[in-house]
Amino acid sequence: MRSLDITSWAFLPVDDPDVWRKRVDEQAWRPVTVPHDWSVEQPFAVEHSSGTGYLPAGVAWYRTHVPLTDLGPLEGRSIQLVFHGVYRNAAVWVNGYHLGGRPSGYARFAFDLTEIVSYAPDDDLVVAVRVEHTRLSNSRWYNGAGITRRVELQVREQVHIPEPGTVLTTVAADPEHATVRLEHQITSGLDHPAAVHVHHELRSLTTDSVHGVTSEVEVPAHGTADVDLLVEIAQPQLWSDTEPHLYRLTTTLRWPQNGDQVGSTDQTVLGIRTFAFDPDDGFSINGRPRLLQGVCLHEDAGCLGTAVPAEVWLRRLLSLKRMGCNAVRMAHNPHAPELYQLCDLLGLFVIDEAFDEWENPKNKWWQGHNVYPPRHQGDAADFPQWYEQDLTAMVDAHRHHPSIIAWSIGNEIDYPNDPYASPLFDEMTGNNDANKPAAERVYDPDRPDMRRLTGIAERLAGIVRRLDPSRPVTLAAAFPEVSSRTGLLETVDLVGYNYKEHLYAADHDRFPHKPFVGSENSHRYDAWRYVLDNDYVAGQFLWTGIDYLGEAHGWPIHGSGAGVLTLAGFEKHTWHLRRSWWSEEPVAYLVTRPPGAGEERRPFWTHPVSRTWDASAGPLLEVLCFANGDDLTLTCAGEQVELRRDEEIGCWSAEVAPQDAPLVLSVLQDGVVVARDELVPRGPVTSMEATRWRPPADIVDAAGAVGLGLDGVAQIECVLRDEHGRPARGEVVVTARVEAGELLGLENGDLGDNTPYSSESRSTLDGRIAVFVRCSERTIVTLSAPGLAPVSLACAP
Repeated sequence: MRSLDITSWAFLPVDDPDVWRKRVDEQAWRPVTVPHDWSVEQPFAVEHSSGTGYLPAGVAWYRTHVPLTDLGPLEGRSIQLVFHGVYRNAAVWVNGYHLGGRPSGYARFAFDLTEIVSYAPDDDLVVAVRVEHTRLSNSRWYNGAGITRRVELQVREQVHIPEPGTVLTTVAADPEHATVRLEHQITSGLDHPAAVHVHHELRSLTTDSVHGVTSEVEVPAHGTADVDLLVEIAQPQLWSDTEPHLYRLTTTLRWPQNGDQVGSTDQTVLGIRTFAFDPDDGFSINGRPRLLQGVCLHEDAGCLGTAVPAEVWLRRLLSLKRMGCNAVRMAHNPHAPELYQLCDLLGLFVIDEAFDEWENPKNKWWQGHNVYPPRHQGDAADFPQWYEQDLTAMVDAHRHHPSIIAWSIGNEIDYPNDPYASPLFDEMTGNNDANKPAAERVYDPDRPDMRRLTGIAERLAGIVRRLDPSRPVTLAAAFPEVSSRTGLLETVDLVGYNYKEHLYAADHDRFPHKPFVGSENSHRYDAWRYVLDNDYVAGQFLWTGIDYLGEAHGWPIHGSGAGVLTLAGFEKHTWHLRRSWWSEEPVAYLVTRPPGAGEERRPFWTHPVSRTWDASAGPLLEVLCFANGDDLTLTCAGEQVELRRDEEIGCWSAEVAPQDAPLVLSVLQDGVVVARDELVPRGPVTSMEATRWRPPADIVDAAGAVGLGLDGVAQIECVLRDEHGRPARGEVVVTARVEAGELLGLENGDLGDNTPYSSESRSTLDGRIAVFVRCSERTIVTLSAPGLAPVSLACAP
């Protein structure tokens, strides 16, 4: 198979009913690079929906021209146009022929162009795409607008392996021996039967060891034949979160034609591993017990919207890995293909998720969280017609990824009165009742009956098990107090609870044959203790790994601050606390806050902390020490300070009178300092430091080996310094100028900063800002701020 990515498009942000034609005047169109999100380029405005980040969308068109000669020889070959996601309501024309569309903004979909290309009057293949996102309150979070994922043209020989390609299933594996099953279909466009010679070569990307297997298959004229092979592999390189070994599978087909042997080749990157969810012992990988230390992720990246380059995801994922994270839940829809490739590469377990709502819409907040009345737009409008195609598209597109360990068919489908109801309503707990009208907090028999969900779940689970019996089906239950009694949990293989840790023990007894996982969990230490203290809980998925646009509580806030990383990809204080629980590396980190007592003394996620340390901060400061050792010392001006354990937060603390002298936390092991952190008074801003973030060389090499390029976008981290070169006190407005490149955006992570993302200037937050630039060989980026010397960087790929 030959593949050509289509990245250069023309964009028109209005609805012109005639631009589907092959010949159109494109002078007024703007050139853009796909993936592209046009919504994030627009100004924030209060009249738009809080749920989707106060950003507009509408209707827009994309057009591109592809020379047919770029595709190579086409005679006797099939041509597919593949979209990996268009948000949303895509309608597609090629050379003026209307091929169809897809409502879902997340599904991979494709069109066969073989016949249309045969009618082409010239070398110019013209693709036109209409995108409609006019119902802004159609989601509970930001989804962007546009061709937000990759587009490619695929050219296959007359005899080929159609999508979803070759699937590898690990039947059994240990370090000495593995048995894997290779399954795929062969499709023939020939007018006669063909004896097809099939050769599979499985090559380790780590050791370069090769395992081959050959077979012969008779494929009927214009028909298909199935291939199902068992392959024995000695001393396999097993994939896991700690050693993510991968293989490249190359499948070569050869068949006789006109007296010659002709052929085609397909490649897929795969992994060999076994895993299990046990009702009593939790999760294991390759027979080794492993806690799932996971995070949930939405798919935007602040100023980049949902068109997120792979290198931006890599920076974020590597930071989460350093925290000790080893798993990701794709919330609450299938994500871009590059993210799954990175999870394979880095060793991150994945729960892939299909839907946030089924046949009925949930409440969509558009004036702020729980501000009534809600709107009821959303994916539910398309669910009855499209659920099977969309669910199939997710499984088919992703099932070759070794990182995926479960398929989730839904998130919080069982939320009470939103929209389904049950007479058991009064027994539910934690219904997020703040500001809700009384009628929303009682049982209403006229609402859809919650028992209906069980039948839908059975159908969805059946589809998944037919497509992939090797992985468990799960869902994220919001109110198992009820759904565990209506049969909903009986339909899944892995039970996921959102924020219902207090039910684990009793429900483990009620469902002794079902494994449990925390599918969505808070930052609280006691939520993590439920995992540590109960072997039958496979792990947890923190809400969330990274801040995201939308689900905002009200203007001027345009996003959710639930992450341990900011929208800019910078680490929050919560990242360091979580690292002290999750990482095997020594951790020492200090934060401070005004002291409190009794009810005033809250967890720091509701009582802000900082790195403030100077004598003007007050007579006393509470110092929180995030560390993962038992032998700690805290000193102030050389004097040791007594520490106490805070089991509510999961750290150590002390009250200290701030001084103009260092506060030092040391973690010792066998009397040797293995981790250290220091707080000192910060001075005013005197300079600006800018550094281009670069991934480790081994990661770049590994990404290249799986066909993932990581050098097109520069990520510049800008930090303000005082006269001593330390992080400074104060903020400045940074302006970015780009020569011979494209400024993609500036992001400070401030969810209340509604400066348009199209602006070249933005304030720092906590003395930091991230700048994203698409690079060429001659790109120069210059950052400036009032009163500071400018900084310039060469940013060639």
